[in-house]
Order: sequence, then structure tokens, then C-alpha cells
Amino acid sequence: MKHALHIDDAEVELTAIRAQGPGGQNVNKVSSAIQLRFDVSGSSLPEDVKERWLQSGDNRLTQEGVFVLKAQRHRTQEANRVDAWARLYETLDQYAKPPKPRKATKPTYGSVQRRLEGKAIKSNLKSSRRQGSVE
Repeated sequence: MKHALHIDDAEVELTAIRAQGPGGQNVNKVSSAIQLRFDVSGSSLPEDVKERWLQSGDNRLTQEGVFVLKAQRHRTQEANRVDAWARLYETLDQYAKPPKPRKATKPTYGSVQRRLEGKAIKSNLKSSRRQGSVE
């Protein structure tokens, strides 16, 4: 798949780690999971993309602006490495295009009527409280 933006291999740090979950004895001795670390703030991405990504509130971002992703869906390290890159580009594509600006719309006729009815009820309630005198 072709992506609009490219991430240089040198900007990404891939580390083999032990996967969690089921797998018997194998899971304890084979480092098949991949941890991907990508420094968003120090990357060569365009500034607007970096800004959107860093402001996104993604819980995979550290406070220093490093994106950390753990790939352990597959049994082999190579398959997890491919998966990690795919998920990195998936996330990048999410922030590559600016969000559509919101178009202001008028409230519907029904919503205006409901609001006015609510105001009239509240007004009548308050005016009825004023008429009684305290002795």
C-alpha cells in the first residue's frame, strides 16, 4: 500500500521482546514480540502532522513525544515486525490529513420550539412563586 508520507527506517527503533499470553514453554524463551519506538517530535514529518499527532492524546505517546507500539499478534518475530510497521503507518495516516472543519448549522424548528416551551414553563413557575406574600 502506498502512503502519502514516508518514515525513514533510521527514525524507528525496533526491539525484540518476549510476548505475553498463552504459548506454553515457547513464550518464556523466545522473543517474538516487537516493540516499536518512533520519536514523533524529533522526526522528519511535516510540522502540522507532528502537531496533530502530539495533540491527539494517544495513550501510546510518552510525555517526550515518543510513540511506543507493541506488536505480538503473530507467532514469528518477522510477522510481528511487519505488523508493527503496518500499524505505525495506519496511525500516521490517521494524522496525515487535517480534520474537516465543522460546518455551522441552524437549530431545527422543533428544537427551537422545545426550548421556548421550556422557557415558558420555567417563567410561569417563577412568576407563580412571586404572587404569594410572606406574612
